Amino acid sequence: MAKEARTRKTPAKKAASKTAASKAESSEDFALHSLQDAHEAAPSYDASDAELLQFYEQMLLIRRFEEKAGQLYGLGLIGGFCHLYIGQEAVAIGLQSALDGDTDSVITGYRDHGHMLAYGIDPNVIMAELTGRQAGISKGKGGSMHMFSTEHKFYGGHGIVGAQVALGGGLALAHQYNDDGGICLAYFGDGAANQGQVYETFNMAALWKLPIVFVVENNQYAMGTAVSRSSAETEFYRRGTAFRIPGMHVNGMDVLEVRNAAEIAFKHVRDGKGPVLMELNTYRYRGHSMSDPAKYRTRDEVQDMRDHKDPIEGLKKVLLERGKTEEELKAIDKAIRSRVAESADFAESSAEPEPSELYTDVLVEEY
Repeated sequence: MAKEARTRKTPAKKAASKTAASKAESSEDFALHSLQDAHEAAPSYDASDAELLQFYEQMLLIRRFEEKAGQLYGLGLIGGFCHLYIGQEAVAIGLQSALDGDTDSVITGYRDHGHMLAYGIDPNVIMAELTGRQAGISKGKGGSMHMFSTEHKFYGGHGIVGAQVALGGGLALAHQYNDDGGICLAYFGDGAANQGQVYETFNMAALWKLPIVFVVENNQYAMGTAVSRSSAETEFYRRGTAFRIPGMHVNGMDVLEVRNAAEIAFKHVRDGKGPVLMELNTYRYRGHSMSDPAKYRTRDEVQDMRDHKDPIEGLKKVLLERGKTEEELKAIDKAIRSRVAESADFAESSAEPEPSELYTDVLVEEY
């Protein structure tokens, strides 16, 4: 009885404990879940007809460009690795259409062509870079995986898995230090989500309330292993909870849902409340890279995604409902195919870098 009395809480202690727990739960719930609640309350962005058409054209440009890149790779005109963005177009367009191109910065991994196109960078210089030409955006020295444009505040294009997240933290710190009002959008994949440097960056970003949005492009397979086999926690948006970073999970196959989530997340960060972690559930139709036969999944699975969740076809239905005709949309597709063919011709006819280019851009300054 004496032991039971010592361990039993008094009514006053119970009430105090319950109040403290309730307060903590309420505070934590608001901090970590309110963004998701706001998104789910009205998940689709109310786009104008002009915006819908722009999203459609931009996604279609990425799709046709990547298809052409795949053809050029098959012809031996693109060397090294080549990671295509086919199927994931709604992520880059939905997010980057909400950025301020004058102040915000973007950094991503090696599947980077789509992000550059989403930022409005000339397809000619991107295709020239893919084919290793002097006219390429990195003078032909970056290739598919290492594109870069300080002019557009696009900082790569990184081949080391997860490294771009820590660098993104640095970009966000620069925005904060310079007080320029910009935010950094740092993309990484479900495979990179298990890298330790990602969580070191989460911790520092949360401590310093850095203006950064961490984006997990969860295309389900990383290099070739299903997330259920490689990750103990497959709900990646929860990964920031230990660092008090609010998470959002979003349908990455719907450009209007992505844009809506972007509006909410970006406002939170711009208001000085610190970082946000977004998980965009998407799907790549091709293998991890052009050398990947993707035998770890069935053709039926891929075809089912194409038939029922394709981001371009989904937006096409919306456009048709808004009054656009099949003929008008076919004309857009034809014009984009022509534009992509032009970029391929430009790349093939461009000169290769001079041997002296091996020694340029190695150091920031001359010594």
